[in-house]
Amino acid sequence: MGMDTSGLVVFARTNAALRELNGLFRTRKVTRKYEALVCGHVTNDVGVIDLPIMRDYECPPYMRVSTAEHQRALIGLDPGEVGKKILESPKPSTTEYEVLSREELDGRGVTRLTLTSVSGRTHQLNVHCAAIGHPIVGDSVYGYGGEAARNGGLEESELPAGCTSEELRKEISVAAANMPMCVHAKSISFEHPITKDSLSFECKAPF
Repeated sequence: MGMDTSGLVVFARTNAALRELNGLFRTRKVTRKYEALVCGHVTNDVGVIDLPIMRDYECPPYMRVSTAEHQRALIGLDPGEVGKKILESPKPSTTEYEVLSREELDGRGVTRLTLTSVSGRTHQLNVHCAAIGHPIVGDSVYGYGGEAARNGGLEESELPAGCTSEELRKEISVAAANMPMCVHAKSISFEHPITKDSLSFECKAPF
């Protein structure tokens, strides 16, 4: 997640611990759960968002959902001009979600979710929530009117049935103009890199 995410952060105190922690993250042995408010009322109580993510060649340095059309657009681009990272292969990305509550923000529907970042890609939660038509409240980059590609890089017609209307996304964006982005690193669990003890920490969301 980006700098606007509140909540838990893990620091290593030694180089040995840092190497071990990097290995835990790389092999997905760290469980991270986030709490977020998203636009609209999410229909299903639980779900999985399984959409590959790529760097956005049109709106760098942001990310977007990768599609066959977006991959074709990279053919023939000069890595010396656009940068090698832009031409990296799309990365499989999975987010699990669970509805905690369906609420109101200034009379407009929002949903409080627990999000589990299974793959841990850059800006994954932001892109995935936008790509199912429920962008994170207060997200000024991937939300309505943000600098990144709309809807996580998908066309309006590609969004799933039951997603938040564009008009409601706009209204919530206006209502949340002075709010921080509503995503919070709520809990993290992992094995201590040196003692091998099982560790788990939680931190209540401020919104």
